[in-house]
Amino acid sequence: MSEQDATPTPSPAPPVPTGPPPKVTNHGRTAVPIANSNSDSTDIPEFEYFGVPGPRGLPPLTEFLDIYDVDMMKRPDETNKKLHHTALYNSDYLVVRRGQEFQVKVSFNRPYKADEDKFALEFVIGSSPQYSKGTYIPVFPTTERQSTWEGRITNTSGNVVTMAITPSASCIVGKYYMYVAVVTPYGIRRTRRDPSRDLYILFNPWVAADAVFLDDEKEREECVMTEMGIIYHGAYDDVSERNWNYGQFNFGILDACLYIMDRSEMPITNRGDPIKVTRKASAMLNSRDDEGVLVGSWSGDYTYGVAPTSWTGSTDILLSYAASKMPVCYAQCWVYAAVFNTFLRCLGIPARVVTNFYSAHDNDGNLKTDIILDENGRIDRNRTRDSIWNYHCWNECYMSRPDLPTGFGGWQVVDATPQETSDGLYRCGPASVQAIKHGQICYPFDAAFVFAEVNSDVVFYSRSKDGTMVPVKVNQTHVGRMVLTKSPGAMTRRDITDQYKFPEGSAEERTVLQKAEEYGCTREKSSPPLADVDLVLPTLEITVGDDFELNLEFINRSDERRTVDAYISGTVVYYTGVTSSEFLFRTPTVTIGPNKSVKELLVVESKNYMKKLVEQANLNFIATGKVKETGQIVTAMKVVTLHNPKLNIKVSGPSKVNEEMMATVEFTNPFSTNLEGVFIRIEGPGIMLPKSKYYSLIPAASSLIWTEYFTPQRAGSTRLIASLDCPALRQVHGQVTVTIEP
Repeated sequence: MSEQDATPTPSPAPPVPTGPPPKVTNHGRTAVPIANSNSDSTDIPEFEYFGVPGPRGLPPLTEFLDIYDVDMMKRPDETNKKLHHTALYNSDYLVVRRGQEFQVKVSFNRPYKADEDKFALEFVIGSSPQYSKGTYIPVFPTTERQSTWEGRITNTSGNVVTMAITPSASCIVGKYYMYVAVVTPYGIRRTRRDPSRDLYILFNPWVAADAVFLDDEKEREECVMTEMGIIYHGAYDDVSERNWNYGQFNFGILDACLYIMDRSEMPITNRGDPIKVTRKASAMLNSRDDEGVLVGSWSGDYTYGVAPTSWTGSTDILLSYAASKMPVCYAQCWVYAAVFNTFLRCLGIPARVVTNFYSAHDNDGNLKTDIILDENGRIDRNRTRDSIWNYHCWNECYMSRPDLPTGFGGWQVVDATPQETSDGLYRCGPASVQAIKHGQICYPFDAAFVFAEVNSDVVFYSRSKDGTMVPVKVNQTHVGRMVLTKSPGAMTRRDITDQYKFPEGSAEERTVLQKAEEYGCTREKSSPPLADVDLVLPTLEITVGDDFELNLEFINRSDERRTVDAYISGTVVYYTGVTSSEFLFRTPTVTIGPNKSVKELLVVESKNYMKKLVEQANLNFIATGKVKETGQIVTAMKVVTLHNPKLNIKVSGPSKVNEEMMATVEFTNPFSTNLEGVFIRIEGPGIMLPKSKYYSLIPAASSLIWTEYFTPQRAGSTRLIASLDCPALRQVHGQVTVTIEP
């Protein structure tokens, strides 16, 4: 039988290939790969022929204009960096801002003749430069021929021409390569690739045409140029401060910020839009789904990295990420916010860190934070899933929002702490603060989530044995109690709660909440009758290791006697509101006469809570109870933040630029137990790069003294910040203000 008559028979399919799948490429889909790395470049030919050269090649080009040298005028004392507010960047390259003129000096082999010679400066970014994409920009010296960037000759002196260039106010932000090209009758010849002629172009909040323009010099100075920050934490009635060195001008930080965008594979063409840049960076600052900068951990075990409470600035984190190409361990909300702030200020986007006290994080996306009680009024911890963070830090950045209706530009919330996904990634924002305040939570991005963080109601439910739940108390003022940020130009705090919400109980607030409901947010509609007995927990300031007394006051507002079966619980909690362990539980029965009050005294001994403490040393007291006569439920909550000992820092020396000084850090272990595995860090903007020291043991009641020498690099008032951190004692800080003379 011939082969043509053979009938094919099925055979087993080939096995699935082993090993990692091939990298997905654009091959066959686009002519060239999408440019998504600022560090990639392409070879620009030194000579582009107008035609095919003859058999003898080109004639000598000596009679035509040739380039000898290019001076980028990039020293800090020259006009470019001064006028562009970039003199503080510790960089060997020219750093300028878009939408504003800068100058370059080009030296030719002979005097430039405007009527005969033709030349242009060419600016290139990314691996596939194209004029239509804004990644290849020729800049011409004549008014007859201009591109998207303006060019003009400001001075001609001998063979040297000074050319002024004004980048477009919407151009791509990043690192450009510059070439000088001269037209000859045979083709275009240009300078060789020379790294010394590279330049960085940043966002420009000083120019009205830029999307990040901020028309307030004091605010601009604070939110773009200031390296020293204060981040607020603790409890709303006992606010603590954490000093932070943003260090946006330190050597290598600008490159690290550009690397973050490269690592995200963000197309180069999107990098001129602050909305896209901040949204992408919000995802990239955490490592949850894209190998971003910081690994979050709230566990208390930081063996494989640095404890979040130990960091004193952003420099180490960003340089480590850029060098190792691996996420840095570990962070919590204020670290994410602080490093994000450095990223934004470094690129020229006005930014500030904001702290919301009593920040809601509810798991089902409504405007209710649910606390479940059993029939007797005792909290049911197994069924209470929502948490109220004692505080939560995020960022605000300033920009116009052409994608939203007029009036919703200005401050925008962005949050890099991985809480919930947004369009599939752990990120949040930018969300217009104006939209949040007015309940317009339909506007992108993630306004509804931030709205809930500052506006949720705390709803106490009584759960019966058959599973039915009845709301017994609604607290509409607990969440979003206070929103703080640092005051511009001062070391004081600024209350910006009124930028997020109207006064509690006002007509405007009711209108806003109704509008939010129209967009899908659900609220607790029922209003259970108020109990005629109130519980009041006092405000306390306690130092770690102290015994203290807690006076719980029961106030009877009725004309009849009342008996309350109370449950008083004291728990150690993380600052996220999540319970670690319970150290106190009492069940007193209290009888109160008509219109009288009774105080129940609780003695809390340090031995009961010290061994159970987690970082940031928060104790949460919840008192609940049931009034026998009426069946009403009464509740009260209070977070007590224990105060840690302080580090003592002293500075001595001449306090002059480039003259050596000495910093001394002192600490005494106040406890009766040893401290093991102690890290101390110190740094200061403009005067000291981050330094650290490790002590394996600090015996009980003993002291340590660490002396470090440093040389201030610039004049002005600044601070040295130090932190001490070990598993048994977190969040010990100290700082000292230093004024350096020129």
